Amino acid sequence: MVVDQIPARIRWAVDLVDIKPDDKVLEIGCGPGAAAELICSRLEPGQGRLFAIDRSESGVDRTKRRNAAAIEDKRLTVRQIDLATLRVPVKRLSKVFAFNVNLFWVRECVDEVALLHDRLRPGGVVGLFYDAARDDQVPEMIARAGASLEKGGFRVSALKSQQLPVVGIIGRR
Repeated sequence: MVVDQIPARIRWAVDLVDIKPDDKVLEIGCGPGAAAELICSRLEPGQGRLFAIDRSESGVDRTKRRNAAAIEDKRLTVRQIDLATLRVPVKRLSKVFAFNVNLFWVRECVDEVALLHDRLRPGGVVGLFYDAARDDQVPEMIARAGASLEKGGFRVSALKSQQLPVVGIIGRR
């Protein structure tokens, strides 16, 4: 892995989620696989796991190609599936990560947030991150995504990078 090839905004977001070697992580919207690569680099084979999902076949394919070694050593599983239809064993996850997944701020997502709350262990974290290049959208992103998580039972905080145009909404169970 060449960290310089992973966008700074992704590095900042993954750092905030604070991945531990034995974490069980769900990534929603894995896209090109950059976050998956960085998350997997912090997981201990045989202990930590990342389950990455994307609705897009091309996103799944790119993530699989980029992270073949992590798939081989069982740190990563990648599936083409929508969050609403995902089935995860109860209380299995320690962290959830999503970057530019508009679901949480552009429409009602009560069922999806309930699923995350039900599947996260006590103390688990949901990290929703968004490009914040358009300053006029940032307050709405924070308000709507934060409200979605709060309605689902999460304690919410929001952070904006001082150096990068990125905002993070953190929900703690």
